[in-house]
Amino acid sequence: MAMTKLIGKGVFDGIAFGKIKFIKNSGGHFDVTKTHVDNIGEEISKLENAKKEAVIQLKALYDKALKDVGEQNAMIFEIHQMMLEDLDFNDYIVDTIKGENVNVEYAIYTAQKYFADMFLSMDDDYMKGRATDVKDVSKRLLQILSGVEVNSVEVDEKVIIAADDLDPSETIQLDKNKILGFVTRKGSDNSHTAILARTMNIPAVVSLGKELYDNYDNEDVIVDGSKGIVYIDPSIEVIEELKKEKEIKDDKRRLLEQLKGKENITLDGKKIDVFANIGNTSDLEYVIQNDAGGVGLFRSEFIYLECEDYPSEEEQFAKYKEVAKKMDGKTVVIRTLDIGADKQVDYFKMPKEENPAMGVRAIRICLTRKTIFKTQLRALLRASAFGKIAIMFPMITCTEEIESIKKVVDECKEELDNEMITYDKDIQLGIMIETPAAALISDKLAKVVDFFSVGTNDLTQYTEAIDRQNSNLSEFFNPHHLAILRMLKIATDNAHKEGIWIGICGELASDLSLTELFLAIGIDELSVSPSNVLPVSYTHLRAHETGRNLVCRLLLEKKKKKKK
Repeated sequence: MAMTKLIGKGVFDGIAFGKIKFIKNSGGHFDVTKTHVDNIGEEISKLENAKKEAVIQLKALYDKALKDVGEQNAMIFEIHQMMLEDLDFNDYIVDTIKGENVNVEYAIYTAQKYFADMFLSMDDDYMKGRATDVKDVSKRLLQILSGVEVNSVEVDEKVIIAADDLDPSETIQLDKNKILGFVTRKGSDNSHTAILARTMNIPAVVSLGKELYDNYDNEDVIVDGSKGIVYIDPSIEVIEELKKEKEIKDDKRRLLEQLKGKENITLDGKKIDVFANIGNTSDLEYVIQNDAGGVGLFRSEFIYLECEDYPSEEEQFAKYKEVAKKMDGKTVVIRTLDIGADKQVDYFKMPKEENPAMGVRAIRICLTRKTIFKTQLRALLRASAFGKIAIMFPMITCTEEIESIKKVVDECKEELDNEMITYDKDIQLGIMIETPAAALISDKLAKVVDFFSVGTNDLTQYTEAIDRQNSNLSEFFNPHHLAILRMLKIATDNAHKEGIWIGICGELASDLSLTELFLAIGIDELSVSPSNVLPVSYTHLRAHETGRNLVCRLLLEKKKKKKK
């Protein structure tokens, strides 16, 4: 057959050659028939027994995952156990059985559809990914009730795994020594296929659509994870071209590994810190693996997103303490909750807004719901006794907000002093520069905080008047816009005038085409995803002052007015 080229979304860089093997019965599908029942109690009893068996299976999967792919990926099976006991999920099933006099299987199926659709409708990619977890848990219950063997997945030789989608239970049972790559019809950056591919350093392409036909099974394929392309029955020319490219990538990867433990100093002696962004404590494994100099952004809102009610001071303290201790003296910048806009939490009961990106979000919630704010601040301050924690406040627009924040911080410190609880009395307090207002008055803000970190995602959105969640505007969204770069320069100059440091924690930080420009501007720290730490570090080592200064002059410095 002639070569076929499929285009999807690459989720881990790399190139793999091999035979394609389709995994059947994946993606959470299960045939269910609606049946009228008279004995409601019996159906509820079936549910409880199935849940008990599911817990046993999930504990076994957790132990296997812990051994094979580490704590980060194993945690998903603990989350699945929690889902089994989720009150909303269980109430929906039981209410359906009682209200409609239907069989437990149908009730589970309807609950799965309801909650999966709810997660998929959310704007946040992380929450969308939870739809897969609901499907996996539901499928497990249905398989137990039907007596079908759960997730039997066997691979006899080294192959490229193909599927509609892979749920966590299927993925973890694959022999990782026999996996050359992953390709799926569905999936995203946050799918479990993508996460496992990154953990195992395996090339993967997801979201290939219906064109990934089952009859490609056992064909020769090439997976190009960097470009998001899958070649079915590739031509000799493509094979030779990609073999050379693979050799170059493998050499570069070996070179990047040699950077571990070295300082990020350019050819002309300029030092810059390369930190990592994380969403929860399980990401620390990647941070340490990639030798990040610290954590430049801990998105604390994910603690709230993963809870069914407001997390207590003790729950938050445990998380922050864990990060501080594991980073062993390295800086950990923790952003206070950034709820709102694309990250909504039901129990916050936020009113519906016409334009939530510019509504009640982030620091505006904290300053209007002081109890929530103080709970988080107390937990952060207590955790600062166990490592080098810095607190960062999002969505700042004026000095008055900083004054209000500091009053609450001082209240928390006074309470802890009275309770004789230790904390870092010199803890750094910083802000995100993510609004044009903050950038333009950064000279004033720099006098009242200890550091700046530029959130280029929102800064670009607000500067260009473009909703970054609106896919119809993607062609107009330009993070390289001269206005953004000039605001970076303004904020950097003002930070350094007051003797404070400035970093970038938005997507732009990992844009290697701008690395020399950031150095020229004077940025002190870049915080990127853990997988980008070493590539960014490598680019820094190759940077040179002469080229940087030229770029800086051309783009950012004001032109001298010619005398008439």
